[in-house]
Amino acid sequence: MHDRKNVRERLERLREEINLHAHLYYVKDDPLISDGEYDLLFQELLDLEARFPDLVTPDSPSRRVGGVPLSHFDTVEHRVPMLSLENAFSEEDFFEFEKRLHRFLNSSDPFSYVAEPKMDGLAVEIVYENGIMVLGSTRGDGSVGEDITQNLKTVQTIPLRLRPGTCPELFEVRGEVFISTEGFKALNEQRIKEGENLFANPRNAAAGSLRQLDSKITAQRPLEFFAYGVSDPDSFSCSTQADLLEVLQSLGLKVNTHVRICSDMEAAAAHFRYLLDLRPSLPYEIDGMVVKVNSFDIQKRLGAKARSPRWAIAGKFPASQGTTRLRSIEFQVGRTGAITPVAILEPVLIGGVTVSRATLHNEDEIKRKDLRIGDVVLVQRAGDVIPEVIKPVREKRTGREERIRMPESCPECGHPVTRAENEVAVRCTNPLCPAQRLRALIHYTGKTGMDIEGLGKKVMEQLVSCGLVSDISDIYRLQVSDLRDLEGWGEKSAEKAVKAIEAGKTTTLSRFLSALGIRYIGEISASLLEQRFGSLARIMQASEAEFLDVEGVGDQMAESLSSYFQDPSVQAMLRELGELGVRFEEPAADSSEKPLANMVFLFTGSLEKFSRSEAKARVKDLGGQVASSLSRKVTHVVCGNKPGSKRAKAQELGLMILDEGGFHNLLQM
Repeated sequence: MHDRKNVRERLERLREEINLHAHLYYVKDDPLISDGEYDLLFQELLDLEARFPDLVTPDSPSRRVGGVPLSHFDTVEHRVPMLSLENAFSEEDFFEFEKRLHRFLNSSDPFSYVAEPKMDGLAVEIVYENGIMVLGSTRGDGSVGEDITQNLKTVQTIPLRLRPGTCPELFEVRGEVFISTEGFKALNEQRIKEGENLFANPRNAAAGSLRQLDSKITAQRPLEFFAYGVSDPDSFSCSTQADLLEVLQSLGLKVNTHVRICSDMEAAAAHFRYLLDLRPSLPYEIDGMVVKVNSFDIQKRLGAKARSPRWAIAGKFPASQGTTRLRSIEFQVGRTGAITPVAILEPVLIGGVTVSRATLHNEDEIKRKDLRIGDVVLVQRAGDVIPEVIKPVREKRTGREERIRMPESCPECGHPVTRAENEVAVRCTNPLCPAQRLRALIHYTGKTGMDIEGLGKKVMEQLVSCGLVSDISDIYRLQVSDLRDLEGWGEKSAEKAVKAIEAGKTTTLSRFLSALGIRYIGEISASLLEQRFGSLARIMQASEAEFLDVEGVGDQMAESLSSYFQDPSVQAMLRELGELGVRFEEPAADSSEKPLANMVFLFTGSLEKFSRSEAKARVKDLGGQVASSLSRKVTHVVCGNKPGSKRAKAQELGLMILDEGGFHNLLQM
């Protein structure tokens, strides 16, 4: 039959495509298409094979579970195969799944379910003998995985010894290793500084971290773990999946807090909608929800097919990656003059949000990725992280694409741009550049600057555009009469803003220095300068050598400080601010006799009793110092929730490690 011939040919093409993309995704960690596009291809294959079962071939991707293990690790055979899951793309698919369960069991008895967030990470199996971790492996092809025991031992949320409890002498726990959104962002920022290639998404970052031959590298990565099951539930005295998760938690294994027991499929579908709404605010990436029949007895009766169990299904969320076309490039000028290329895209829906712009980082990243105007590109959106162009789809090039060239002059002021040696950024060096001034003013009044209430980003853009503010001094000249007649303002809001400006005239020297937006100078270094020099006048008179003599100030910072304070326009502005009433609180008394003198603290993870700002302030009040990165100068590492890899590194360095309770006790000394 002609239709049958077409189906056979389509199946062959689908198998070729899926095998290619599975290889790129699982083995190479270098996907060519988005997860959503891959899922649609796989679903089409499954639908056609269901309609034409006699056309199913032994080498079809539907007969497989995952990818082939990488050759440079020892292989591990799973005692019980790690199967994949069928996918659901709508709520109707959940109810169709339930109908299949009833048909298979020839019963209409109701089921209860367990609904679990589907983590976007890497599935692993961990073997415990007598409560001790002895082996860890990847899923691999489902039957054989890779031995990554030493790497998994570096993950802080995987216990090396289980808590006392009822568990078999030998059992295999299964779960997901992942990297949080914050950890992923910090990891890529660090790789930019070190000139390393960026990870495409948190899943690839987790996979790449676990495939390091040197476990010390893995230990530096912010990996986490959630347990979701075991290979053989019969080895536990549990009758349901919900009971098993409670047992795993009691043994010290971390289980996702958003797991829910659902009395029926309606409740499961409602939880799917809840997780979809919650997804953007979660601290990690999820790409769906797994629904499992709760009863182990019923799971056993249902059994498994070739590649998936009959008793579970994965509901997939809209893809957080997508492909679209790169239309043009816009160049943005930051407050330090750095010119950042931004991709203007054909609008594409990614994870329920329309994306039309994405960062390209810098010139080196554009060249490394070989991006061109007109390319079809893969775009990534992870939580609230700025969308990013991951790569071009070179196979879709027509030859009409144009190479991207960085501007030779500033797009805002026309001043020539430069690129310093050992830097990735192209910069406008014009101190009067309007774009730099606007962003510097926004930084000055914002929360990381002087935190002047009522003068947020949109307000500062308005004040600059109408000519009321062109530099920092102008902020302190604003009157109620200047503001009340502006669009969106009134008498009360104008009075409130002017009152906040007046109150902000008295501040600390360190806050002021940080607010100025001097290149390389942040909160920590500003505090060091205040401690060393004590006054703005002394800082303005200091030489580059004197700045270098400050603990924690390096060559770049010293050069930046010297250049900034020697600028005549800066000196004039600072004198003007003094005349307008800007004053600094008296520097703290000599800290050498205070309880935390000579102690240097690093904070990692989230604290419950303190905000990070309050904790740092308490340390400084008691004579201690706060570091922004881990080094041998640090004496105490305070670990809150999810401390990440810094805890392990601190242990290697032999540093004092405090939990929040220990930190609180130290403050009471």
